[in-house]
Amino acid sequence: MTDTIVPGRTRVRTDSRYFYFQMSLVCMAVAFLGFWPSYWGPMVAGTSHEAPVSHLHGIIFFGWSLYIVYQSWLGASGQVARHRAVGLIGVSFATAMVIFGVLVSIQVMHELQAKGRAEYAVFLASISLSNIALFAGLIVAALMNIRRPEWHKRLMIMAAISILGAPLARPLMVNLHQAPPALLSDWLVCVIALAPLLHDWRTRGRVHNAGWIALAAIVGVRLVRIPMADTVAWHGFAGWLSGLAG
Repeated sequence: MTDTIVPGRTRVRTDSRYFYFQMSLVCMAVAFLGFWPSYWGPMVAGTSHEAPVSHLHGIIFFGWSLYIVYQSWLGASGQVARHRAVGLIGVSFATAMVIFGVLVSIQVMHELQAKGRAEYAVFLASISLSNIALFAGLIVAALMNIRRPEWHKRLMIMAAISILGAPLARPLMVNLHQAPPALLSDWLVCVIALAPLLHDWRTRGRVHNAGWIALAAIVGVRLVRIPMADTVAWHGFAGWLSGLAG
């Protein structure tokens, strides 16, 4: 009986160890394939006309995807010391992502308003800026729990999942030329965010509290930001931000 139980438990531990590495690969694939039609493809073909800030934004965000893959692989392969040694790179990446995420949101708002699409600009800003704030909050929470690996790794992968709305939306918007797919793709993020919780339930018999908290934050932001976008306060704030672009 012992011979049949122990291998099974070993497999569960192995699966659990590499799960976060596998999830990081999924996040990287979604980020790359989602932006291929509108960004990577045109850039390879030499037909891209994006502003310099958009190029920096794309490089930083995709660099983050590669970094998360590398970090999760270090953790899965037991290279904890190296994982911690390159941790400051992740802090720098996350900080740059927040800064350039806000800059690109301001630029997009300004461009849309110049085209007479002010209402859509304000609506889109509520999505992009709340995603940035959510990502920043999850990263800060993960850093605060750096000495609690079970919390840290769950919060980090949920932070990576939380920003997948844009790459999921981009091919739908390019092909259908309308805004509603952005909302559909945004909620697909919640479906992907269930994966770490289901993995916990399968391997541990219960969901870790970090998973519940991160999922509640991801869902909560999506429930709040649509009504928020209709408020006078948000319109005023979005208008002020757009004005910073000149």
